[in-house]
Amino acid sequence: MNEYNYNFEEVGGGYYNSEENPSPKKPKKNTALKVVASLMAMTLVSAGSIGVYRTVTEGRNADTATESSHISAENEEAAVNKEVSDVEKETSAAEILSTLQIEENDGKVLTTEEVVQKVMPSVVGIKSEFEMQQQNNYNYGNGFGGFGSFGDIFGFGGSGDGYGYGYGDGSQIQQENPIGTGTGVIFSEDGYIVTNAHVIYDSQNGLGLASEIEVLVNDNTYTAGVVGYDIDCDLAVLKIAAEGLVAAEFGDSDKLNLGEDVTAIGNPLGLDLMNTVTKGIVSGLNRNITINDKSMSLIQTDTAINSGNSGGPLINKYGQVIGINSSKMSSSGLGEASVEGICFAIPSNKVSDVVEDFMTYGYVKGKPQLGISCRDVTEDIAEMYGMPVGVYVIEVTEGSAAEKAGLKKSDIITAVDGVKVKTAEELTAQKNLHTAGDEIELTFMRNGEEMTIKLTLDEVTVPVE
Repeated sequence: MNEYNYNFEEVGGGYYNSEENPSPKKPKKNTALKVVASLMAMTLVSAGSIGVYRTVTEGRNADTATESSHISAENEEAAVNKEVSDVEKETSAAEILSTLQIEENDGKVLTTEEVVQKVMPSVVGIKSEFEMQQQNNYNYGNGFGGFGSFGDIFGFGGSGDGYGYGYGDGSQIQQENPIGTGTGVIFSEDGYIVTNAHVIYDSQNGLGLASEIEVLVNDNTYTAGVVGYDIDCDLAVLKIAAEGLVAAEFGDSDKLNLGEDVTAIGNPLGLDLMNTVTKGIVSGLNRNITINDKSMSLIQTDTAINSGNSGGPLINKYGQVIGINSSKMSSSGLGEASVEGICFAIPSNKVSDVVEDFMTYGYVKGKPQLGISCRDVTEDIAEMYGMPVGVYVIEVTEGSAAEKAGLKKSDIITAVDGVKVKTAEELTAQKNLHTAGDEIELTFMRNGEEMTIKLTLDEVTVPVE
């Protein structure tokens, strides 16, 4: 079985849309033989990329067309706010978090078998269904153009399907429903589940939030509602209508040591291999990793993690979840050295903080935003157009911190608080050193003149996509 890693992005560079005001996303074309310049790239490890890729490519050759509406912002918002009324919220955030024990079993070290026996009942499978429309154009020569449902090879048509007129030229809208799979961890007995955001939200193909999410617990399947999700920290909380579940025990990730034994449980390459157990060690701590222009501080491990393991637990020797598996390093092009055993997990302490915010506010509290969309001005572009190297402002959101401070479209940001920034990634990193409500100083160029402004950062109060 070959491993598919279609969710990788080249590390650094290129176009960038700020998380505060992303431009409309277009589905990206997947190319299996794409060669990327960098030696290695980070890849998210949800098997959703497999299902999406296969459906997108196979869908292009499908003969059957169905009519459906485009995914709208209203539909996406409805999905985000999916009635958790179907799955009643009976427990407060404080009560749930109080169940996330962080004591180390009185110091008792468990065998691998004991670790698995303890945590396996708390690991679930997640299946996410997305909606996608694509238009297939066709040209059958000089046939008289169509009313619809028959005589396609002649370019005619029958009645009612409405593919349009056009002397043999035409198009058809085809509805696809790509399926992605991942892993989740039960953290409360009444059905709250944590997973990765990219398990339920597709950025690679521009499909956005899943239209339907199912959670497989033992032999039972539940429809899940979305309590909250955040692409920046790659975490999501789901809710199912279930009681008496076995909640995982969460440990203190700050107490991890290099070389410490860890175990992972997940669903690599889909639900056919559900509850696969792998083992390794802690290879690194506090690794500052950038994935798809998002910077995170992660635990590094050599525990085998593959597509579909996303959202699953990384477990310490006490049988406690000390991380949520999310990504791995992979080779990024043909003819390059293979990369194995460099995998990453989100620390459990970070997970607990984010879960509390999701449960209380529905979003991650205190996240700062400028309110701009931007792109890099590289040295080549700067030399070509006589511009300074920095971050070019494409758009300023109305009513945002940036607009209130006087930042304008076409300004080129060159420094934050006196620290030079050459890329949107560096700008984001400097911004993320602060919290909402903090004041920062931006240095920028406008019409050849260097200027500075002071800006009070806004708070991100919607899911970051």
